Amino acid sequence: MKLEELQVYQLSMDLAEKFWEIVINWDYFLKDTIGKQLVRAADSIAANVSEGFGRFFYKENRQLCYYSRGSLFETKTKNRKLISENQFEIFSNDIDLIGKKLNGYINSIGKQSSIDLLQSNDK
Repeated sequence: MKLEELQVYQLSMDLAEKFWEIVINWDYFLKDTIGKQLVRAADSIAANVSEGFGRFFYKENRQLCYYSRGSLFETKTKNRKLISENQFEIFSNDIDLIGKKLNGYINSIGKQSSIDLLQSNDK
């Protein structure tokens, strides 16, 4: 299996793009204070899944996915009414879905046999 085939990775990349499209339009002060933190957190979700996927040891992969989950929920913090209620609801639903997919992925790490992993990496 390739990283790009992981649904949790694809959804995380999409979420980060959605946040970027909103934050890029904020004024300098908002971008510099809250925007940078929000974009970094959103980017960190897929980045940690990617890094963990590339690790040799299951324990490292799981740990990086836990970091990813922390970043995911950091993006759910709502304050200062910088996005509309409708946008927040959409983001909240996306975040909940990614959280479920991420938990499923975490639970699956290490359950696939080593032989299956070697065969899928050869493809």
